[in-house]
Amino acid sequence: MELNRMKPLLLPLIAILTLFAASSLPPAARASTRTSAVQHAPTPTDAELQARIEAKLSKSKIGRDGFRFHVQRGVVTWEGTTNVVQHKGSATRMARAAGAARVVNNIRVSTAGKAKAASSLKKASVQ
Repeated sequence: MELNRMKPLLLPLIAILTLFAASSLPPAARASTRTSAVQHAPTPTDAELQARIEAKLSKSKIGRDGFRFHVQRGVVTWEGTTNVVQHKGSATRMARAAGAARVVNNIRVSTAGKAKAASSLKKASVQ
């Protein structure tokens, strides 16, 4: 008689014990059953990185600024001067999009470029 009353409770109890046992597994054992949602692209070689940036630079407005760059062990270093403040940031984003591990941006914004940006900010804040 007692067994018949316990049968409905037995299945939920087994389910709870199974969940508890699975959650107490070490992380390595649990991780092996899951697949990672994030997949990283392979790191490009310096030559591939150079080619990607050259291709992007030839199609971009910042290509007209005459920036120079070199790649060494995945690090892209930019050199040059611009009259447009945003072009400095564009160069950094371009290198990162191409797969650079790190970007060193030594591009200088000219005095005229800084003045133009400052006047644009003043106009925007006055209105």
